[in-house]
Amino acid sequence: MFKKPLSIMLMIVMVLTFVIQPMKTSAAFDLQAESAILVDANTGKILYQKNLDAILPTASMTKMMSEYLILEAINEGTISWSQEVPISDYVRNLSLYTALSNVPLRQDHSYTVEQLYQSVAIYSANASTIALAELIAGSETEFVRMMNEKGAELGLEDYEFVNSTGLNNSDLLGNHPDGTGENAENMMSARATAKLAYHLINDYPEVLETASIPTLTFEAGPDERIEMRNWNWMLPGIEAQHDYEGIDGLKTGYTSAAGNAFTGTAERNGMRFISVVMRTGTRDDRFNETAKLMDHGFNNFSSAEIVESGYAPDGLNILPVAAGKEREVTISSVEPLTTVIRNGEEDLYATELVLDDNVLNEDGEIVAPFEAGEEVGSLSLVYTGDGEEEFLYPTQRAEVLVVTDSAVEKAGWFSMTMRAIGGFFSGIWSSVADMVKGWFS
Repeated sequence: MFKKPLSIMLMIVMVLTFVIQPMKTSAAFDLQAESAILVDANTGKILYQKNLDAILPTASMTKMMSEYLILEAINEGTISWSQEVPISDYVRNLSLYTALSNVPLRQDHSYTVEQLYQSVAIYSANASTIALAELIAGSETEFVRMMNEKGAELGLEDYEFVNSTGLNNSDLLGNHPDGTGENAENMMSARATAKLAYHLINDYPEVLETASIPTLTFEAGPDERIEMRNWNWMLPGIEAQHDYEGIDGLKTGYTSAAGNAFTGTAERNGMRFISVVMRTGTRDDRFNETAKLMDHGFNNFSSAEIVESGYAPDGLNILPVAAGKEREVTISSVEPLTTVIRNGEEDLYATELVLDDNVLNEDGEIVAPFEAGEEVGSLSLVYTGDGEEEFLYPTQRAEVLVVTDSAVEKAGWFSMTMRAIGGFFSGIWSSVADMVKGWFS
């Protein structure tokens, strides 16, 4: 689809008077993480970044992709929450590896998809993750192929999945997926990790219902119960010094190569942020640094309605109509334009109107007949301060549809004929006038 963009500079002159101030995505605080990012979960706008494209080991943050594929399989009906999950010899043996995060799994006891999923989302259970991978794909090797394919589909770019858990392959008891190295680790950048979390939260918001559970009992067997304490210590009631208002996810990670990492998400006053910190020093550090990021977001940014519903830039709110009873029609936006802004920068936004070539004829007219509410283009926000706003994806600028405000019927034969005659004589008169002017010039 080809679009007709109207000049942004013209818009800025016609629409807004502004004072240029710098746009900053990095804060003045010292964040103790090798790589980090803070993102608005609604718009994908990047509010803070540090070394965000460095490709680093992700450890158990990998499980966000496994959770995505599990929830996708649930929603597509491939598996169900109540379905029993077979436990292979490999999964059984790995589940008893107490040096790893696990719940013990038995082959003489039944577990549902829901139970194992809860152990993954809350307790980061590695063997449970592989059991679900085998259920969905037949093997972890095939599941890893699906993970990488989904990563490409989601536009992650800087990533490589070698197993479903985030463990180093050397921890998998010699059963690492085919085609991967025996010491390989899953790798992503902070940007790619934030993209994954963004899609997980927005495509399957139910993920937070489980991720936000502080503790839950897992029935490992008839007489064996495991108290699962969420590894996300920022949830209420786990470690008081890390309690953080509004936090409800998402995934921690640790390996010796990855260090301590955490993808967090929190919501306050209608704003939800996603944060990623990679290679922090300790378990406490990953939460302390996340708190710094979240504080930066909630203290310095707010959601603002920049343009109200029913708006179109002055001078650009009228479209000429071809073959209609009316010669023109007004257009306007169907919704307000809202975005997350740095506090005090409400006036640093202009609007850009883009009309749809498929709706207009070659003369830029909309052809009658059409109804009220006919889509003719879109209205988006343009940041006019110093620098540029950055998003997880380039296409994520705040944008709303622009439609016709009223219907226009097709003009009758007589009206069209009279217009043609009028146009003919108007053209003759213009030619005569030009000729006379030429005599005296």
